[in-house]
Amino acid sequence: MKRRAFLAAGLSYSLFAFPATKYPAVTPRYSLQFPRDHGAHPEYRQEWWYVTGWLKTGGGADLGFQITFFRARPDFETANPSRFTPRQVILAHAALADPRHGRLRHDERAARTALGLAGSTENTTRVWVDDWFLELSGQIYKTRIGARDFSLDLEFQPQGAPVLQGEAGFSRKGNGPEEASYYYSRPQLAVRGTANGAPVTGTAWLDHEWSSQYMAAGASGWDWCGINLDGGGSLMAFRMRGKDGSTQFAPPGVSFEAFRTWKSPRTGVEYPVAVRVRTNQNDLVLQPLMDDQELDARASTGTIYWEGAVTAFKDNRPVGKGYLELTGYWRPMKL
Repeated sequence: MKRRAFLAAGLSYSLFAFPATKYPAVTPRYSLQFPRDHGAHPEYRQEWWYVTGWLKTGGGADLGFQITFFRARPDFETANPSRFTPRQVILAHAALADPRHGRLRHDERAARTALGLAGSTENTTRVWVDDWFLELSGQIYKTRIGARDFSLDLEFQPQGAPVLQGEAGFSRKGNGPEEASYYYSRPQLAVRGTANGAPVTGTAWLDHEWSSQYMAAGASGWDWCGINLDGGGSLMAFRMRGKDGSTQFAPPGVSFEAFRTWKSPRTGVEYPVAVRVRTNQNDLVLQPLMDDQELDARASTGTIYWEGAVTAFKDNRPVGKGYLELTGYWRPMKL
């Protein structure tokens, strides 16, 4: 769904002189086509490419990582031909979870698509901000992130065709016809590369999603998980929460139940970091790699949320690994 913490770009514009942007509707009649739909869809209001996963160091230590690139089309139109005109904005987040460090390390970038400082291509996956990038080269995804206090240089090998979420890639996020996105995933990505300059291997999950409007009125945020199951399967589940914490919308058979909460010592926000997730096919308990995986993105997207590496258990046995995202626990999300 993503779901993703995709808010205002943190940039302000004078809007009174420009007509409002007309974004295309997301409808169930659209048929996703590849490789075209690996690329950007700049006519839509928002879009994200999102990679999460688990890494194993040469010494056997577990790490979690998250890399997200957001594309936003501002909500005004202008015929100004200047290269400085902000027709698109690209934001990027990256995070590394290492229990030996004790808390999440993360960094972020943001830039307008002007003068080559940031951008995205339409024919295949290539999105960048400064020297951070995610791209699809042949059949291999590549990324390089040089953050303030960590670095990632990774390659991801898909193990199968894209998984179309929802109804053949049309993913409902509410009961209203406009509350939807186009959404597919690449689970079970084989990972190799370096983290902080040291060799790592692992397994990752990639989401690509775009939409024009999908947060229902009254929704405060969402809970989402993407789990790579042992044996090659995968699980994606989400729910949209109302302001009272109840489920406002979820796919049929999906529920989230908090097992344990954690309160951030920095922000005072409390998150359900251990949860039970039920679907029509699965009943899993998700436990975090470490509790402190809070991401403070107020400098770019204006929000605080929890995004963390988790292990999935069934009948007290580990059956997979993935990521859990918890948004709207600080303040209601605003898309």
